[in-house]
Amino acid sequence: MHFTSTVLSAAALVAQVAGHGAVTSYVIGGTTYPGYTGFSPASSPATIQRQWPDYNPTMTVTAKSVMCNGGTSAKLSASVAAGSTVTAKWQQWTHAQGPVMVWLYKCAGDFTACDGSGQKWFKIDQMGMTAPPLKGTNWGTAKVMKDLAWTSTIPKTLVAGNYLIRHELIALHQANTPQFYAECAQIVVTGSGTASPSGAFLANIPGYAPQSDPGITVPIDTSTATTYKCPGPDVWTG
Repeated sequence: MHFTSTVLSAAALVAQVAGHGAVTSYVIGGTTYPGYTGFSPASSPATIQRQWPDYNPTMTVTAKSVMCNGGTSAKLSASVAAGSTVTAKWQQWTHAQGPVMVWLYKCAGDFTACDGSGQKWFKIDQMGMTAPPLKGTNWGTAKVMKDLAWTSTIPKTLVAGNYLIRHELIALHQANTPQFYAECAQIVVTGSGTASPSGAFLANIPGYAPQSDPGITVPIDTSTATTYKCPGPDVWTG
């Protein structure tokens, strides 16, 4: 009986892991930068991605790990010209209901001292639900499930500097039980731009919205809502 229970528990764990996902590489300026993969980050090469421990989600928007899935440092950075694109790639993703949000954070100096603290995070891209119903597949995360990739443009007028780029997927398939999946990478934005977001475009992470926000805690099984608003500030386009 104990053996059977152990096998069943292991199978359940495998099924749970298979249902999760994370950014595992980036394509910037025609160059592919590998990231971390699953439960063996120590075996990955040096990367621009801040190391994350596993595929498991963060369950609250106020948890520290919601910032970069627990990642705090990376050995490399990638140069990206303002006005060009960054593509994040996933090896797996299986949740069709939920938003995709892409954030930037301007570091005050070197990446080694850049911890993502303070009200300095801003969105450059997002996709929530584009058409009802809530339990349908007209969502940003459904696009990730189909393409296993997401491409965003760095605003052309953005001032140059060191930035963290954060890709966040919120899985909403379980009623009132959001799952946050976010990874961060280090990029150096180049160009002659002079613009930076301010005011209501800026947010703290963690805590860019309350857990009770209707874009976070969604009664997806019973709600008849026909629209959805992504949590947090509006997208800054430059």
